[in-house]
Amino acid sequence: MVSKRIAIGVGTLMTMTLAGVAATAVAGPAPTSDKASDPALGNKAAKNYLYASIGDFDTEVKPLIDRPDVAGVQLVVPWKALERKKNQYDFSEVDRALNYLQSRHKKLFIQVQDRFFAPPTRLPDYLLNDPEYKGGAAPTTNESGLGPGVPGAVAAQWNPQVRGRFQHLLKALARRFDGRLAGVNLPETATGVDTKKDRTGYSHDSYFKAELANMAYGKKVFTKTQFIQYVNFWPGEWNNSRNYMKRTFEFAEAHGIGLGGPDVLPNRPAQMENSYPFFKKYRGKLPIVAMAVQEPDFEYKNPTTKKPYTRQEFTDFGTNTLGADVMFWATSAPWLHQPAAR
Repeated sequence: MVSKRIAIGVGTLMTMTLAGVAATAVAGPAPTSDKASDPALGNKAAKNYLYASIGDFDTEVKPLIDRPDVAGVQLVVPWKALERKKNQYDFSEVDRALNYLQSRHKKLFIQVQDRFFAPPTRLPDYLLNDPEYKGGAAPTTNESGLGPGVPGAVAAQWNPQVRGRFQHLLKALARRFDGRLAGVNLPETATGVDTKKDRTGYSHDSYFKAELANMAYGKKVFTKTQFIQYVNFWPGEWNNSRNYMKRTFEFAEAHGIGLGGPDVLPNRPAQMENSYPFFKKYRGKLPIVAMAVQEPDFEYKNPTTKKPYTRQEFTDFGTNTLGADVMFWATSAPWLHQPAAR
């Protein structure tokens, strides 16, 4: 069973620890209000984009990008590919992709990747080796609804020195691409740090605060390009038990930050007790909602039909329940390999 995402090893990290599942909802459960489904909000169709690793641009994106039902592409770019050495930025591959897409009147989103759910850990070498950053990354244990995965790593954003370097990267990207890219997003909030092996001083609260700090900074430097945070689960939390999820959506609305997520899984119980109800509640209140249908999503089956979810089921749920403005589809999506509807 293949449950890894694209080539750099992005995976769904559902932080369904026993502590998280059993946590009492001291901050109140996820919202159940149906107010967001007010017909007045409308059900505009989400625009379709491809989703791929930047390393697969030539082989997987180019053959599909000229489809009339595809508006552009989201490329996942590892931190190390953008910063080869400290303060030595290399944006040539992003420039190349952007120029190619613009010549075809297509748009580009990029996801700046600071976590890797399978080896190798593609963070800058200085971050991992310089004592100033105290290891630079924490080991993770990867678990998803499809089963356990191989160990990975996440940048220690809770370390102010590491976070400072990441924000420096965002600033450099904004100087080059603000207003030229359709959007920039940070990866999913779900992670599972292996606290028995961690030497970076990780805690749930410090991680949460660091992620919000990066959200605020990204919005500060990207004034023309949409800035988006993927949010699906928070470590140590279940059903808004620590008030992380509620605070995330409140923060995003207050600061004009887009939100999204790495999976569209219609009515799946785990997601319905975490981010999905908030997306429903906040429909029409965020500048942009961007949802991805990634490789593992095609392995899940509709419990009613006992068959894999169809394109229409993904689209209906993403648009009507989650309020998606854009949907990023893995290039393996079956419909992308059929003739485009005219």
